[in-house]
Parts: sequence; structure tokens; C-alpha cells
Amino acid sequence: MRIAYLECFSGVSGDMFLGALIDAGVPPRVLEDTVAALGVGARLEISRVVRSGISATKVDVWVDGEKDLPREEYWKKQDVARAPTPAHAHHEHEHHHDHEHHHGDKDHHDHEASRAGAPAPHEHSHEGSHAHGRGLTEIREIISKSGISETAKKTAIAIFEALGTAEAKIHATSIEKVHFHEVGAVDAMVDIVCAAVGAEALGVDEIICSSLNVGGGSVQCAHGTFPVPAPATVELLKDSPVYSSGVQAELVTPTGAAIVKVLAKRFAAFPEMKIEKSGYGAGTREFPGLPNVVRLTVGESASTLAAKTASEIVTVLEANLDDLNPQVFGYVMDRLLEEGALDVFGMPVQMKKNRPGTLLTVLCKPEDASKLTQLLFTETTTLGVRRRDEVRQTLARRWENVRTQWGEVRIKIASMNGTVTNYAPEYEDCRRIAAEHHVPLKTVMQEASREYLGKGEKQ
Repeated sequence: MRIAYLECFSGVSGDMFLGALIDAGVPPRVLEDTVAALGVGARLEISRVVRSGISATKVDVWVDGEKDLPREEYWKKQDVARAPTPAHAHHEHEHHHDHEHHHGDKDHHDHEASRAGAPAPHEHSHEGSHAHGRGLTEIREIISKSGISETAKKTAIAIFEALGTAEAKIHATSIEKVHFHEVGAVDAMVDIVCAAVGAEALGVDEIICSSLNVGGGSVQCAHGTFPVPAPATVELLKDSPVYSSGVQAELVTPTGAAIVKVLAKRFAAFPEMKIEKSGYGAGTREFPGLPNVVRLTVGESASTLAAKTASEIVTVLEANLDDLNPQVFGYVMDRLLEEGALDVFGMPVQMKKNRPGTLLTVLCKPEDASKLTQLLFTETTTLGVRRRDEVRQTLARRWENVRTQWGEVRIKIASMNGTVTNYAPEYEDCRRIAAEHHVPLKTVMQEASREYLGKGEKQ
């Protein structure tokens, strides 16, 4: 099984995680195309920086031509801008007072600091108080309409909902009444959606996380000054192992905590693994004696190397159908896959009274079995669904991108004990290219395979 280990010895934020993904091998274009697909007026700036002697990738988000600033730089700039002249002293004092009511929860990473005159990205808004706020309903729609994969959409929405749920609980309101400031929502969407797409492109079966260094000191929030970690971060990190190294700064941001909450399958010490590569994602600040980076290490787990293949429990659902409209059968298959089924297939069978029928079989995760059984009862004519758990052996799988003359195609690669056993161009990528460029589908698939094989020879 291919795994990734996320080490948060200096905390984690959205932009740090994106930097680590790129440094660990996710092509920058994957994230750049994702930002473009959102259509929210943002772009990425990717650079190399050094933090306490460690070379790392830094990702900054620009929104409508403006780049975020770290909290201390932002407020320094505002203090200079607000310095009153004698003729306007009274006016400037009132202006300063108004802005003080909008100070939000800001962190030490440049991505999540507020912009001039704006509430913080993750500041909760009571109903009606934000004319320019984006609610979760609107954010879900933007993500759903983007051109990313369905899996990445579900992951991104889950991260945003985790963030919204934490804010809603803190402020004793419903999740739908939580709003993100317009500019802050763009930054958060870029971080979260790119994290979902990048994690998928990384091609690992599991992300494991270390204990999180949350930092210390205090942070100015919309409702006053709170100790670090901030209220939303504390809520998101429930059941997660945390500690403080004594650094007086907010090291884990709400967005970083939400990303870890959804993407990390478990927390553990550095796992036994065969390391393939590692990457470092940089924050903005410099801390004496502590590199402000997060590290992502990718490789094959030791258990996979020993067992050759990974084992997992899957649930098998079966139903015999002899009176269902074939058009409905196709619809049911699509619905089952949309709702999380791992695989769905039908086999012709001869049933009682010599009636021809279909055996519908669904493979799913055990936790999805009840939901999918309910769907079968609702959408088909069956009166009973058989259910059993089985052990499934799987090869480690990952994705690589290759460039054809018509565009990029993902290649799914299966391996056993570190050796590639199979590869195949992603059908949906090839189908889209074939339709857009009016070339035969088989031609696109053949070229993608040639490019992958040629890439291996060059390496």
C-alpha cells in the first residue's frame, strides 16, 4: 500500500500543505488548472524559499491582483495607512475604531491573513451582518460546478463543511448561517480545493499524520483575544494528538486543521515504509531553531512490502431482479456509484418459473452498506438484499500525468512490492480529449500509453 506521512512539527496551514504536495511530486499545473477551474479570480504563485536552512516550496494565492500578507506585516501596513494628520485626526480615529470591530482570526501563515478593511477569512457572521459573505450553499455550488473529479469535489466540500461545523458550534448557530468573507472565501476555496485535488493526484492509499505542534501565545479573534490554538482550531482538532513546542505563534490554522481532519486517516509515529520521495511546504514566518515547514514523505508501507498486496474488508450486496425496466437498471448503477459504491455489475441469471433476470452485485465499504441497501430498496423492485463481508486483496495504486499532443492524461499505475504490474490511461481524460479534438478514442489511449512508456525509458 502506498502511503504518505505528514509531519506537522511546525504546525500546518492550507498553503503549507499545497507546497508540500508540489515538493513531493504533484505537478504544479494540476493545482494551477484547479484554481482556473474554480473561476473565482485567483491564481497561484509558486516559489522556492529557505526556512532555517531547509529548502521548501512556497505557495501564495493572489486574488484579483492582490497578494495576502502575513498578519504582522498586514497590521504594520494598516497602522501606517491609518496614521492621522492634524486636520483629519477625529475622522481617522473613527475610521480606526470601525476597523477594530472587524479584526478576525488571523494566523502566522500569509494565506489566511485578512486583507485591508476586511474581516478574517474564517470569521463567523451572524445572519444578515455580512453583505458580501459567501455561505456554504454558494461555496458548495462553486465547487460542484468546477471541472475537478467527483472524488475531489466530495473531499473539498467535506473539508469546508468541517470548517463550517466547527464555527457553527462555537457561535451557537447553524452551519448554513456561517459565512466566509468574500475574499477570505476565495483563499479558503483555493487552499481546500487544491488540497483535495492534490491529495488525489499524489496517488496514495492513505495519509497518516504526526502529532500537531499548535504553537502558543494568543490570537486576536472577532470576539476578543483567545489563547492559541484558536476556538475553531480546538474544535477541529478534537480526538487529534497535539502539543506545543513553546513557540509563541499560531502554528495550526483552522484551514490546516480542517484539511488534516478530513484527509488524514489516522495519527501515528513515523511508519515503517520504503521511502520514495519527500517534500517540504513552507509557511511565511521564520522561527529561531524551528524550520517553519511541513514535511510530506511518500512510499510503500512495510506491511505491503511483506504481504505483496494490501487487504481490506468490503461488503458485498446482492439482489435478484426479474421485473425491473432495463432503463431503470442503468440508472440504478449510476446512482450506486455516485453514492460511493466501489463497483457495481450485473449478470444474467435464470430465475424461478424460468424467468430471465439479472443478478445485481454491489461492492462497497462496510460503512456505506446500509445507505446503499436503502437505495436498492427505493430504486429497484427487489424485496430482499443479501449482504456479506469479504476480504479483498488490492495492489498499490497511484497516478502519474503524461502529456499528449492534445493535452494531459492521467495514467493509473498498479504495483506490487514496488514493481509496476499494470498501467492504464484514465478513460474519462481520454474520452474528453477525443471529443474535444475529434480524434478516435483508441488513438488518444495509445498515445498516452506510449508517452508513459517513453517517460519511463527517459528516467
